[in-house]
Amino acid sequence: PAISPPAHTFSIVACDPVTGEMGVAVQSHWFSVGSVVSWAEAGVGAVATQSLVNVSFGPLALQMLKAGYRPEEALRGLLAADEGAALRQVAIVDAEGRVAVHTGERCIPAAGHQAGEGYSVQANLMLQETVWPAMARAFEEATGDLAERMMLALEAAEAEGGDIRGRQSAAMLIVAAEPTGQPWLDRKLDLRVEDSPNPLQELRRLLGIHRAYQHMNRGDEALGRGEIELARTEYAAAADLYPENMEIRFWQAVTLCSAGLLEEALPVFGAVFIADPAWRTLTPRLCQVGLLEVTAADLERILAAAP
Repeated sequence: PAISPPAHTFSIVACDPVTGEMGVAVQSHWFSVGSVVSWAEAGVGAVATQSLVNVSFGPLALQMLKAGYRPEEALRGLLAADEGAALRQVAIVDAEGRVAVHTGERCIPAAGHQAGEGYSVQANLMLQETVWPAMARAFEEATGDLAERMMLALEAAEAEGGDIRGRQSAAMLIVAAEPTGQPWLDRKLDLRVEDSPNPLQELRRLLGIHRAYQHMNRGDEALGRGEIELARTEYAAAADLYPENMEIRFWQAVTLCSAGLLEEALPVFGAVFIADPAWRTLTPRLCQVGLLEVTAADLERILAAAP
């Protein structure tokens, strides 16, 4: 028999019509909800399997989409083979933005779903029946990238009272429109809040940090290509988004040095060294491996940037 963890929850599956990215986002009063509910594969689709969860619905639905089944056909097959179909809630979106969704008649009220163009929202064990319509409205009216729009849908659900039991965990998973053959590149975003009194607040905070590190990673790539000005711009954007993170500011300073802007880098180094002297200890080690190419005299100036 299928393992059925009771991950009663609200969620959204969606496909971005511009980028083709697909994602699933969820919150629940259940520990580590993302490890149970959220499934997605680049170029294939995204799935949320919830209520009394048949976890196998996630990977099986993706396999069926990959084999050429439409979401409705995949959903029909999953439910036909499941004796507990009346207890399940599941939503599927594929790479073409087609959706299929099921709310079993034995899902605990308030329970329901609403599908729209390229997305579906679904919820069960909610405080009230306004939750999923509010999610749909928020998603349709939102601007921004797929992550932001799904985040707003989750926040709209919580504003309507959300899960009648309260809140505990949340997750968001986004994959690329086309597979690269390198799964680590295909997964564009994978954030989980496993246990928190305010999981959506924490998920939004993590989303902001994720955006900062996206700039950081682009800065690293630009630096590797010798595009110093682009790297400088990306690191600065990362530092603006996450100013309390000393590592981002440290690499920003390293980039400025690589661009020949030592005078501009010195106060940044100084602020980092004051916040955490370990970065001062690390700096000469970068010179040893060619990641910071400065003269001995300039290295002394960097190390003296903070007492």
